[in-house]
Amino acid sequence: MAGHSKWANIQYRKGTQDARRARLFTRLIREIHGAVRHGGPDPQGNPRLRLALERANEADVPKDTIERAIRRAQGAGEGPGLEEIRYEGYAPGGVAVLVECLTDNRNRTAGEIRHAFTKHGGNLGADGAVAYLFQRVGLLSYPAGTAEEPLFEQALEAGAEDVQREADGTLIVQTDPEEFEAVRRSLLEAGLPPERGEVTFRSSTQAEVTGETAEQVWRLLNALEDIDETQNVYSNVAFPTGFTPGGI
Repeated sequence: MAGHSKWANIQYRKGTQDARRARLFTRLIREIHGAVRHGGPDPQGNPRLRLALERANEADVPKDTIERAIRRAQGAGEGPGLEEIRYEGYAPGGVAVLVECLTDNRNRTAGEIRHAFTKHGGNLGADGAVAYLFQRVGLLSYPAGTAEEPLFEQALEAGAEDVQREADGTLIVQTDPEEFEAVRRSLLEAGLPPERGEVTFRSSTQAEVTGETAEQVWRLLNALEDIDETQNVYSNVAFPTGFTPGGI
C-alpha cells in the first residue's frame, strides 16, 4: 500500500517508547475532541467518535482523560476548542504530502508545518495542490494467514468495494468512507474482527525516490509527524526495497 501513514513505513518511525506513547495519547485525545465537535458526544450516533473511543481504550488512555476531552469539545470551559486543518505540499523528488492537524492556534501550527517543509527541502503548497492525488477510503486490515475467500464474500456482501492482498500477505478490505462503519460492524458480527481499521487517504500514484532524496523525504515526513498538532501524515512516496535511513 502506498503512503506514509499509520498503515505504511512503520519500521521508519523513531523515538523512545515513552515518547511514542505520549504522542499517541495526545493524538487519540485530539481525535476524540474533533469527533465530538464534528458529530456530537453520543458514540451511538457518531461513528467517528465510537472508533476514536475504541482506539483510546485499546491504548489504555485513562477514562478521566477521555471524559475531559469530551467535555472540552462540548465547550465546558476547559480551554479553547480545536480546529481541523489540512496542509498540502511537496517533499523532495516530487513526493505529494497531506498533513491533517488539530490545533487551537492556527498561526503557530502553520508556522511549524511550513518550517518543517522548508528545512527538509520541501514546499508547502496551497489548498488543492496535491489533494487530487489522494482518495479518502475506509480500510480494514487483516493479518497474513487470514482465509481470503470467507472474508471476501462477507466483505462484499456487507457493502465493501474490494478486498486486496498486499505483498506481505496482509488482506485489506476497502470501503466507501460512508459505508466504513456498516462494513466493520458486519464483519465483527460475522466473527471476522479486523486487526486495524480507519478512514484514511490512499494515493492514486506513487513517487519513487532513492539515495539522498529518499533520506530527505524520510526526514521531512518524520519532522511533520513530530509536530504536536499533527494527527496524520500521508504521502505517495515509494521507498526503495530494503531502504534504511542513515543512522537508524
